[in-house]
Amino acid sequence: MDKLPLGVDIHNLIDDLRIFSWEAADILLHYSQILQKLDDKTNIIKNKNATDPVTIADLEVNELILKRMQDKYPNICWKYLSEENAKIDLNNCNIDEEWVWVLDPLDGTKDFIQGTGNYAMHFALNYKKKPFLGVVLIPEKDELWLANGEKVWCERRNNPNRKTNLSVNKKLSEMTLVTSKNHRNKALRNLIEQIKFEKTIIMGSIGCKIASIIRGESDIYICMSLPGESSPKDWDFAAPETILKTAGGAITNLENEDLNYFQQDFKQGGVIIASNNNQSHGKLCFQIKEIIHKNKLYPLNY
Repeated sequence: MDKLPLGVDIHNLIDDLRIFSWEAADILLHYSQILQKLDDKTNIIKNKNATDPVTIADLEVNELILKRMQDKYPNICWKYLSEENAKIDLNNCNIDEEWVWVLDPLDGTKDFIQGTGNYAMHFALNYKKKPFLGVVLIPEKDELWLANGEKVWCERRNNPNRKTNLSVNKKLSEMTLVTSKNHRNKALRNLIEQIKFEKTIIMGSIGCKIASIIRGESDIYICMSLPGESSPKDWDFAAPETILKTAGGAITNLENEDLNYFQQDFKQGGVIIASNNNQSHGKLCFQIKEIIHKNKLYPLNY
């Protein structure tokens, strides 16, 4: 394990993350229950952007986590990159330290509003622009996934803890794909049709999708961002990458290269593939690239 900043003990840090995360869960569950009872949700939704909504829950969890961390660790040399703060002032996001926390207070906001339960909080500590440890909180499933740089586990407040269950190595056509109803485009739909997966699960939030792979419910997730259109950001992938890779899975671009963080506008564009087996992942990437190339599904020079 890489050494944490001076003055930080990993065990104490995990304990703090656990406490702060369950506080965040209470906020998210509170507003989730309110949304289910409302016909008019305008008092909960704080902007008018239908493609990228922000709710009171996003803002309150963002404030909670940042305040808790800054109060507990006021003199530690790390910075914070938060989705909500980046939306306010992208140019003022300071990432010049080796250690940077990356926060998405509510991943899957559309699903949160729609009441599907497929939403999560992501919180990851990146070291030299690579995810190092992370948290994926899924309140509706009573799940807190934690990765400390060496192992990953899932804690639950009201139920027995979950174990990781990465499924066995499979052929691409034998796999279960987990994908989203809110972010699929024509190119991705065409790719899914060409591969003919054994099964497809529809689910919001990247954190929820990655957790489904770790549970063994699904095998692979493919994200395909089209040139000139919106794409996921660093805060969508940092914490999910941490828990998946620590569990033995893999997440890369189509060329089987690690994701790059803190690039322009924090975008994670192109084709990103997450799978349940780091040993066979490269082969999967090659096969998917061949299918894309053969059927001219996507501009591979993007």
